[in-house]
Amino acid sequence: MTQALRDRNVLVTGGTGALGTAVVQAFVHAGARVTVSWVVEAERDALREELGAAAKRVKLERADVTDPDEVAALCVTATEPTGRLDVLAQLVGGFAFAPITETEPKTWHKMIALNATSTFLCAREAVKCMRPHGGRIVTVAAVPAVARGAANMSAYAAAKAAVLNLTQSLSKEVVGDGITVNALVPSTIDTPANRAAMPDADTSTWLSPAAMAEVILWLVGDSAAIVTGTAVMLSRG
Repeated sequence: MTQALRDRNVLVTGGTGALGTAVVQAFVHAGARVTVSWVVEAERDALREELGAAAKRVKLERADVTDPDEVAALCVTATEPTGRLDVLAQLVGGFAFAPITETEPKTWHKMIALNATSTFLCAREAVKCMRPHGGRIVTVAAVPAVARGAANMSAYAAAKAAVLNLTQSLSKEVVGDGITVNALVPSTIDTPANRAAMPDADTSTWLSPAAMAEVILWLVGDSAAIVTGTAVMLSRG
């Protein structure tokens, strides 16, 4: 892979998960300096081990991305040493499946916080850092956000719809600043967690994290400078 992002500062939230690990690896291989937020020590350590020698180009910062102050501090760290932030890949999210009558208010609030609030807070701080020079923001929505919802997923679907609308609204707001804002809309991602949750599922059409990482690399690269406000549908059928 060419060093298409050489010495650019990249912030990846949710970078210790299965998708996040693939995305962080792709950014590092493209030459970027990467800051990754984490909350679970075991996941942080697993990412560090997976990166091997490449870990020297990655800053692992503990941060709750639903907390405004911690997000602000995280973004400042991500601008070092050049004083600029070039890319935000906002991958943090959560999933809940239950009929609405069995969905507790705490689950609703959790889905909104992990998916929508985290995206809002990270995008808000990223825009502050990117306005002087432009940048790229990528978020993660979900199929129910564009498919008029999904049964037994009311809290999750509503939160992801908020992510998508926020993405599209922000793209209009910052287009004059040279900042692009796009959302991935993936079908089922092939992760250990999804395989454990759906042991009998046909995984042949599931999306590999590595393939999704390549799409993100393209969206944040120079060749996608005219792509913004887009819901990028990712599906293998």
